[in-house]
Amino acid sequence: MRPINFRTLDLNLLKVFDAVMLERNVTRAAERLSMTQPAASNALRRLREATREELFLPTSSGVVPTVHAQGLWPIVRNALRNLEQAFVPQAFDARHDERLFTLAMSDATAALFVPVLVQALQRERSRVDLRVVDLRTRDPRPLLEQGEADAALGFFPDVRAALAAESDTALTRLEPLYQCQYACVMRRDHPLAADGALTLDTYCAADHLRVNFAGRPRGFVDEALAQQGRRRRVMLTVTQFATAGSVVHQSDLLTVLPRSFVPATGFAPELALRPLPFELPAIEVGLLWHRRHEQDTAQRWLRETLATAAAAVASAL
Repeated sequence: MRPINFRTLDLNLLKVFDAVMLERNVTRAAERLSMTQPAASNALRRLREATREELFLPTSSGVVPTVHAQGLWPIVRNALRNLEQAFVPQAFDARHDERLFTLAMSDATAALFVPVLVQALQRERSRVDLRVVDLRTRDPRPLLEQGEADAALGFFPDVRAALAAESDTALTRLEPLYQCQYACVMRRDHPLAADGALTLDTYCAADHLRVNFAGRPRGFVDEALAQQGRRRRVMLTVTQFATAGSVVHQSDLLTVLPRSFVPATGFAPELALRPLPFELPAIEVGLLWHRRHEQDTAQRWLRETLATAAAAVASAL
């Protein structure tokens, strides 16, 4: 196959490619770039001809990238970011510079963080906009590598272990923010709420609700019980902590929630909290970001703002 002539490649085509990868829709990508849809389609055609590879396949709602496009995107996105930082003034003033940041976090983390963030942005009269997306994984590194989020906040023990093993070669950074503890949660008039401390036997004999937003076959609680040769009956599995609070306060199910999240359920007066009858590691909430953003002053502002918000959250726990 004849090699690509990079000297004649129009680099503007890469901007269109990046926008389509972000939007998964040619029309929305064209709007993002302030160009017409036919012009964006023509750019994709030219790029396809230059690379001699299919980049996108049409779907009923837009396009889906091919394997080749998925492999190409991190390289293109990193190159575009480096060029932007080289040519755009580096100073960032949140009071005057418009910017949209996408943050990935679970509803339990968002319930604590987002109100504090909004207050900080309004105090600063910031022109920054935030988009919060649900975290559906315990390893959000692919989201950051593919540009689907600017940062992720949450409890990422597997990522922490992986980054420690990779050391300086890691493409992402994880900064600890604060710690909180898990607790067993039930309705206030639950039969077990009157018994004082839970025993391992009474805990395992009850019916349980499990929060599993990451698609894991077992959660941290199940793994801790398995280490003691015990198991529980999980009658219901949900993907949000808020749903767990709503169900538990109207049923005899037990669940495990971060203590810090219970006030955000809206049912705190109707819930009882008990220490778990087994050891469970503390929740170490951290901020995860990609190293390509380390020199971006806007991204640095974001990380500093999130760290300040985390300090306010931690002081209130």
